[in-house]
Amino acid sequence: MTNPIHQNSCEEHVFSALFKKHSKNLHDFLYYKFGSQLNPKDKVQDAFIKLWDNCAKVPPEKAKSFLFTTANNLMLNAVAHQKVVLRHQQKPQKKSTNESPEFVLEEKQYSEKLQKALENLTEAQRVAFLMNRAEGKRFKEIAELLDISVKAVEKRIYGALKKLREDIEEL
Repeated sequence: MTNPIHQNSCEEHVFSALFKKHSKNLHDFLYYKFGSQLNPKDKVQDAFIKLWDNCAKVPPEKAKSFLFTTANNLMLNAVAHQKVVLRHQQKPQKKSTNESPEFVLEEKQYSEKLQKALENLTEAQRVAFLMNRAEGKRFKEIAELLDISVKAVEKRIYGALKKLREDIEEL
């Protein structure tokens, strides 16, 4: 068994040869498997971009497998995304609201105040507060993730709440 001359696909002539050799077959494979709706040409280009990004790790003899696997995964991700889009399109959309324009304006202004107040928190307070309130994590989980005590988490969150109340009332 001879040792290949080119150890990776980073050389321009090697990459170009790989593109010329595999791009049409890769496009046809994606077109036959998924149709033209998900734009297989784009996925072929994306697969070659990923090959270029990983060219030092992918020897030329494994490039075909890398390309087909990558392109197939890109198409599967696009299919999954299409399913999510379709699911959201099928949900009934709110045509009208019972909210008055004044309420909508007040809600927007309050949201802006809240964002400004969140920006004024220390990073430690903001992280702990958002992990608790936005992500729904418990104090013990936050303590484990941040590698601090539960008491420290409590202090950060209560401090954040106090500062938020003060800042929102000021604004």
